[in-house]
Amino acid sequence: MTEPKSDVPVIYLIAGEPSGDQLGARLMAALKQETGGKIRFAGLGGERMSAEGLESLFPISEISVMGLAEVLPHIPNILRRIKQTKEHILKIKPSALVTIDAPGFSLKVSKGLKGQSIPLIHYVAPSVWAWKPKRAEKVSKYLDHLLTLLPFEPPYFEKHGLETTFVGHPVLEGEQITEADRDAICDEFSLDPCAPILTVLPGSRRGEVLRLGPLFKEAVIELRKSLPNLQCVIPTVSNVRPFIDELIEQWPTPVRVIEGVKGKHKAFKCSDVALAASGTVALELAVDHVPTVVAYKVSPVTAFFAKFLLKIKYVSLANILLNREVQPELIQKNCNVPDIVKHISSLFRDRQKREDQIKGYTEAVAKLKAENHMPSIKAAKTILSVISASNK
Repeated sequence: MTEPKSDVPVIYLIAGEPSGDQLGARLMAALKQETGGKIRFAGLGGERMSAEGLESLFPISEISVMGLAEVLPHIPNILRRIKQTKEHILKIKPSALVTIDAPGFSLKVSKGLKGQSIPLIHYVAPSVWAWKPKRAEKVSKYLDHLLTLLPFEPPYFEKHGLETTFVGHPVLEGEQITEADRDAICDEFSLDPCAPILTVLPGSRRGEVLRLGPLFKEAVIELRKSLPNLQCVIPTVSNVRPFIDELIEQWPTPVRVIEGVKGKHKAFKCSDVALAASGTVALELAVDHVPTVVAYKVSPVTAFFAKFLLKIKYVSLANILLNREVQPELIQKNCNVPDIVKHISSLFRDRQKREDQIKGYTEAVAKLKAENHMPSIKAAKTILSVISASNK
């Protein structure tokens, strides 16, 4: 990165996974809009942040690992990358460090920079309401500001003295295909609009695809027995595309693999039902009004510890926001072929179930709005305000 002029703020961004990369790209665009382009960036990000002008210090695939058992083999390299990132930040001395989600990596970087006169801002609150409630107090000791996606999160951190701003959830500014003609999309994807279409989303991380992909494939094999004309579309991202390509070898139905955010929302628009791994994508499906079954499992070791740590009844954000099951959840032992087939078949058959789910979606999504700003603009304004206050 070239040395910036002294009056141009430098934002160091860290995004450790695809969802954070998308969030970071929108934030970068909003920061450029708010400053008239008078801003520079450095840090870690993926394809979308690179498209906004970020040169990533190293590929974020190295730190995009989830689950205790999955993380263990990668610890030496992750620790080396944490050290490298801290040294890079100290060399640049940015106007602010903005870490985006991926707390296992990013918060370790932030903690190591406390006292270095760099405002430390974290975007996407740690899920202290779900597990590790004491983390709220811990992060409050070194962070300077927290940006949350969910309306009920600020009080958990404010009571420990951490300035916190609810900015709204990024699904509100996703690239929904609202006016597109379903038949035209089906034609583009070589799908029959008159036959049932299932979106299959086995995850955006390698471990998720390897663990859930074969299970979802077996479920589709069973589904085809009662839905012989079933078609599938699989939206994915480039970092797991090779594993998806292996997965669809001898796939039991006509299948189309789609990359890119716009392609993903086109897939949602033409689909009747979705089978999705737990995560942000389940909320995106809610925004796009796609009846969905959420299915997820982690390794036995991770699951063993999770049952002692998790403090929540649901994993789907739509369900958490409403405190009731809008999207059926099949977790761990319930994440099996017979149960997946039963719930997916039910959504295909029962129009009332689909309509009830969509009605719940509308109620849940309404809770994600913060004031009149789009989330990325609200986040950008807050970050610039923190920088301005630190310079006084």
